[in-house]
Amino acid sequence: MSGGAAAISPIPVLDWRRFAGGDDPWGFVADLSAACRGTGFFLLRHHGIDHGLIADVFAHADDFFGMAEADKAKLSIATNPHNRGWAAMGSERLDETSGQVDRKEAFNIGFDLAPRDPRVLAGEPFRGVNLWPPIPGFRDVMLRYYQSVQNLGVVLHKALAIDLGLEETFFDDKFTAPMATLRLLHYPPARGEAGEIGAGAHTDYGSVTLLLTDGEPGLQVRLRGGDWVDVPHVEDAYVVNIGDCLMRWSNDTYISTPHRVLPPARRRRSVAFFLDPNPDALIAALPGTGTPKYQAVTGADYLRSRLEATYAEGQG
Repeated sequence: MSGGAAAISPIPVLDWRRFAGGDDPWGFVADLSAACRGTGFFLLRHHGIDHGLIADVFAHADDFFGMAEADKAKLSIATNPHNRGWAAMGSERLDETSGQVDRKEAFNIGFDLAPRDPRVLAGEPFRGVNLWPPIPGFRDVMLRYYQSVQNLGVVLHKALAIDLGLEETFFDDKFTAPMATLRLLHYPPARGEAGEIGAGAHTDYGSVTLLLTDGEPGLQVRLRGGDWVDVPHVEDAYVVNIGDCLMRWSNDTYISTPHRVLPPARRRRSVAFFLDPNPDALIAALPGTGTPKYQAVTGADYLRSRLEATYAEGQG
């Protein structure tokens, strides 16, 4: 992307080294504040996650989506009550208003627990075992990446806490075992049909989303004036956006902005990390944000309510 394109985009580009490296933490927080209160989107460069690991994630995702449909179906999210596994093409409709069916497939990986973990045995919400395809190295690569991005997201919340006038560590104990979801996504080339959509207009459910794409265009954000704008691609930068949970938590101080994915000219691949809090985290108006606009709710109950509206055929 050229410097000129960056200058005219409403999506700001932030340098993570300013905060994590101590180069300019207060300046970073000020720019982060403007982004979270404005478009609710920003691009995050120099994030520190290994380039080789990212390449391996995309390569293993390609291996999975290249599997036979019958083999992917053995890992179907439709038979899993913990939001894990394969979401088949046409199984989701993110735009709840229009009912448009998304033309994409996905694979979800959650917080990894052993089958005999007490939380799994007790049937705690969103506490299940992951489903793994028979692809050498897949599990190891995905779990290393999951942990890396989880760590990045938790430290990012320190900057958010500072901006919101809280102790820097305020969010730390809310993300010790989060309901975070690593989601691999594959969008096939457009067929040119009327009403076709890659992912319908929606807002994300969690606290923040950290997204990497292969550079194929398609992601758009709807600004407050109602116009759709393209999210620019910056090599090796995360697209980060505020989710509904954090908007609710911040008592609407931050903005969760609708976005969509248009059908791509060529196949499109992306890797999204949805950072939801711990299941028992209380989502209530943060101190200093005014009269609460929403009832308090646990992280698990809020996520469940959102997922139930997404799947065309339900989950298990």
